[in-house]
Amino acid sequence: MSSRAAGRAAAEGAEAMVASADRAHAAKGAAGRGSRGTGRTGESAHREGPGQGGGGTAARPGDAAGAGPGGAAATGRPVAGRATSRDVARLAGVSQATVSLVLGEKWPGRVSERTVEAVRAAARDLGYRPNLAARSLRLGRTRTVLLVVPALTTEFFARVYTGAERVAADHGFGVVLYPSPEGVGPARDPFDSARASLDGVIASSMAAGALAAVRGGGLPLVMLDSDPDDVAAAATVNLDIADGARQAAGHLLALGHRRVAHLAAAVDSWTFQVRARALAEAMDEVPGTALGIEPAGLTVEEGRRAAERVLARPGPRPTALVCDDDILAAGACKAARRLGLRIPDDISVTGFDDLALATAVEPELTTVRLPAEAVGAAGMRALMTLMDGETPRDTVLPVELIPRGSTAPPPRS
Repeated sequence: MSSRAAGRAAAEGAEAMVASADRAHAAKGAAGRGSRGTGRTGESAHREGPGQGGGGTAARPGDAAGAGPGGAAATGRPVAGRATSRDVARLAGVSQATVSLVLGEKWPGRVSERTVEAVRAAARDLGYRPNLAARSLRLGRTRTVLLVVPALTTEFFARVYTGAERVAADHGFGVVLYPSPEGVGPARDPFDSARASLDGVIASSMAAGALAAVRGGGLPLVMLDSDPDDVAAAATVNLDIADGARQAAGHLLALGHRRVAHLAAAVDSWTFQVRARALAEAMDEVPGTALGIEPAGLTVEEGRRAAERVLARPGPRPTALVCDDDILAAGACKAARRLGLRIPDDISVTGFDDLALATAVEPELTTVRLPAEAVGAAGMRALMTLMDGETPRDTVLPVELIPRGSTAPPPRS
């Protein structure tokens, strides 16, 4: 038998076992409904009158509608108090074991999708929430994940957090943020007081100052925007940054630009190294091109200064500026206006990220859209897979150039 066939057979066997348990659960419930109330075993169900539940006893004043004297209503909803997994199982018509599989996200290959939806609907109807404290004690987990990013002053990393938190919540996990207080660069040890209370870590390669502590933390680690050959990470989630740089270069080259300056982030990070290399390679493929590189800090002011240095130099001026993010691009636009240059008539500008800022400037910014929420979500899914004892695949997410008003053909000489 092939490994694929064996896996399919195992999955079918597991689902059959769950289905058998559910049938036994249903049969047990039916037997109970036939035997309770009168004390006569096997009394026919058709003799139950209106208002009589599974126990064959008429509802008494003060009981919930349709409920017997001892507990849940015939609908499976609890009479009072907090709903339990037993209530969910009763309402969905399955066993508690099935409820545990579904709500613990252990159902794939073991429970049918139809049953999964029935259990989730029952849990929603009842307002059921698992007892996370009890589950944590049972599993030896705190159900807490550390997300290490640069300071959350940029929209991109705020979106990364949003995506990661959404997936974590679906699995009953919480997310602790560790933004480097200094932004990109040195940071204190994120494990100073929390090492023992974490189950896993997701970290951005841009949070350089915290990475040494993260890698030595002895916890499952997923890296974002990181070298996939880095052996310290169990899995990586990356954007196709190289393709984004090629798209930006191809767009400008197709418009006719041959003199381009790269406002390169002055950050020692894998993602920016990839951008610089891919941009240079794309430019080299076209004869007669010239690419200048100007380092800049990741602020509007630093972007403005870097662009002013480039545009004020003697000699032929670049006709396009490729910026490593939208914030640098906003600074470049500011510099062009101060020098009396029109965008895009005199000079074109491109960014990276597609932040809200990209459509707040005038003209709106041509930029490479990076799906930040998808990065956070994919990173959290990879970590969940890792904590389940499985090996997640490295992920590369596509990016897209969004042409807007800041780029046009170069001015005629």
